Amino acid sequence: MGLTIRNVSKKYANGVQALNNVTLDIPPGMYGLLGPNGAGKSTLMRTLATLQEPDGGQIFLGDIDVVSQKEAVRQTLGYLPQEFGVYPKASAEELLDYFAVLKGITNRALRKATTEALLKQTNLWDKRKQKLGGFSGGMKQRFGVAVALLGNPRLLIVDEPTAGLDPAERVRFLNLLSELGENSVVILSTHIVEDVSELCTNMAIINRGQILLEAQPLEAVASLNGRIWRTLTDKSNLPALQQEHQIISAKLLSGRTLVHVYSLDMPGNGFEPVEPDLQDVYFSALTGCFGPASAQPIVERIAL
Repeated sequence: MGLTIRNVSKKYANGVQALNNVTLDIPPGMYGLLGPNGAGKSTLMRTLATLQEPDGGQIFLGDIDVVSQKEAVRQTLGYLPQEFGVYPKASAEELLDYFAVLKGITNRALRKATTEALLKQTNLWDKRKQKLGGFSGGMKQRFGVAVALLGNPRLLIVDEPTAGLDPAERVRFLNLLSELGENSVVILSTHIVEDVSELCTNMAIINRGQILLEAQPLEAVASLNGRIWRTLTDKSNLPALQQEHQIISAKLLSGRTLVHVYSLDMPGNGFEPVEPDLQDVYFSALTGCFGPASAQPIVERIAL
């Protein structure tokens, strides 16, 4: 059972066009929705989670109409928003039990077995008696996944789940997510390229409410073979390079600037070919090499 999104649009009262005719086919498994902050990711996630109405378009989860059959969707939905609150004086075990009741698991024995299994799955069993107010950011995120998994959802949405996590917690969290995409549609919304490259078999890149690219990450990377070139230069040379080449990214490296350029042919002296990765795919899409050009060159948004 997959998720079908057709021509979904959303414009807010302040005039911001958050979604503009978004069309996606999302199969079961881990699906990455990648884009910068403000791209429309959270708007799409809230719409899929039935928290807001689209202005137009259709969304189907299997044969369930997400827009008109909200209660049916909510019965099989797990949602971990970008920010969520907890009762700091409640223990993980107590609060998860409470959420299980709200989810409709009223049988005490079944509820106990369910909460125990989820706390173990999220590696929180040893911390089950600890107050949530003392949890680290990563532990809270894992608790959020436990809540989202109540009821064995067929659609699981996680919105910017690794933002703010330290490297060790991020690895634990990604390992957990990687186990969840076998029987459900799991949508990972993020601006962190590495999250998608490590987890997702399918993905889309969104910016300014438009889908720039929908692909399998490995195939998207392969499509850039022979088209990404790099040079190490001084920052003062960037304006001239921007006039002559399609720069997709630039970053500091040992006091100089490492520039990646998209080109079908050798851009000129001083450039060398580089094996592309998903970050090159992402920046290429944002600068118009894939699909419509809907962003300024990414070099202008790198801290140089």
